[in-house]
Amino acid sequence: MHRVVVLALDGVYPFELGIPKRIFGNLDDRYEVLTCSADGGPVRTCADYGITVAHGPELLATADTVIIPSCDPAMTDGELDRVTLDALAMIRPGTRIVSICTGAFVLAAAGLLDGRPATTHWRLAEDFRRRFPHIALDPDVLFVDDGDVLTSAGAASGIDLCLHIVRADHGSAVANQVARVSVVPPWRDGGQAQYIDQPVPDPSVASTAATRQWALEHLDLPLSMAELAAHARMSRRTFARRFVDEVGLSPGRWLTQQRVARARHLLEAGDLSVERIASRVGFATGTSLRQHFQAAVGVAPLAYRRTFRVADSGRVSA
Repeated sequence: MHRVVVLALDGVYPFELGIPKRIFGNLDDRYEVLTCSADGGPVRTCADYGITVAHGPELLATADTVIIPSCDPAMTDGELDRVTLDALAMIRPGTRIVSICTGAFVLAAAGLLDGRPATTHWRLAEDFRRRFPHIALDPDVLFVDDGDVLTSAGAASGIDLCLHIVRADHGSAVANQVARVSVVPPWRDGGQAQYIDQPVPDPSVASTAATRQWALEHLDLPLSMAELAAHARMSRRTFARRFVDEVGLSPGRWLTQQRVARARHLLEAGDLSVERIASRVGFATGTSLRQHFQAAVGVAPLAYRRTFRVADSGRVSA
C-alpha cells in the first residue's frame, strides 16, 4: 500500500486540500491517503473556517508521497517559519514530493527545489522569481515532473498532476478510470499552457471542439492542417488561431501529444509491435513514433513497455 501524506499548512485552500483524497482515494486498494499538520494542531484555512487533522508531523516520516496543497505560508523574504521547516525535515530521502499551486513556495523555501525545474500559478511567477531566482521556473505549463519532485500550477492542474502520478504508477487505464469516477478530463499534458485567452468560446463564434473530437476518433489518419480546418469549416489561418485560443497549443503539437498518449496506452495494454502502434496512432513510421515518444516520455517505446510492466507487476504483488 502506497502511503500519501498531505501536509495541511496554515492558510491552506480547502479545494486543493481535498484533491489528493478525491483522486488517490478512488484507488483505496493501492493508496492510503492521510493528512497531517506541521504541529499536530488545528489548521487555519483561507476560508472562514478551520480544520482539525488526526496526525502530527511525525506522519511525514512514514510517507511514500508527500503532497503540499496550495496555501498562504508563513514566509518572510523566502524563509519559512521554524515549525514548518522542522516538519518538512522529517521527510525521508527518496520520498516523492508534490506541490499544488503555491505549495511550490513552501518547497522552494525549504530548499527542495534547488537546481530543479518547477512551476506555480502564472499570476505569482514574478513573486516566485524574486524570492527564488536560483530555481528554473516555468510559469507557462500545467505541471512539471522532475522525478521525485513534482510541482503544479493552479487548482485544476493539481488534479492533472495527481492523475499523472496515477498514470505513472499504474498506467493509463487505471488513471482514466479514476478520471471518469471524478468526472474530470483524463488527460491534460503537463506542457499545456496555464493561461488560455478564450478557454470558453463565444457562443456566436465557431469552436474547434467538434474537430478535436473528430481528430481523436481518426488518429490513424495523417490529418493535415487543411483537413482539420475543412472539418471545422474555417480557413487554415482562422482555425489555427482559434485552436490556440481554445487549447493553448498549436494543432500540430496537440495532435502529437494525443498520438503519444494513445501509443502509451497501447504499449501498456498489449504486445503490438512499434510499427503496428505507429500505424494505429497516425505516425508515418515506427522511427517517427520512437522519436516523438522519446522526446515526450524520455524513454524508447519498448523500454517504456518493459519498465511499466515490471513496475506494475511489483505493485500488484504488493
